[in-house]
Amino acid sequence: MKITYDPRYNIAYISLQEKTAQVETIQVSEEMNVDIAPDGTIYGIELLNANQQLAADNQGKVIVVNEALG
Repeated sequence: MKITYDPRYNIAYISLQEKTAQVETIQVSEEMNVDIAPDGTIYGIELLNANQQLAADNQGKVIVVNEALG
């Protein structure tokens, strides 16, 4: 998984895997798009207005938690 951020446009992209096929972009909301392959595989999630969405409760930090380890 890779997270990229473009401060010029305030867009973040969470890449779950490399795009190896044609994808369809589905608009989930005004601030989120999902790239999905014909077989249902999700390739990535685009967050518009990203700084507000990613830093809402964590003082600007992105925190990754492995639920298995706590």
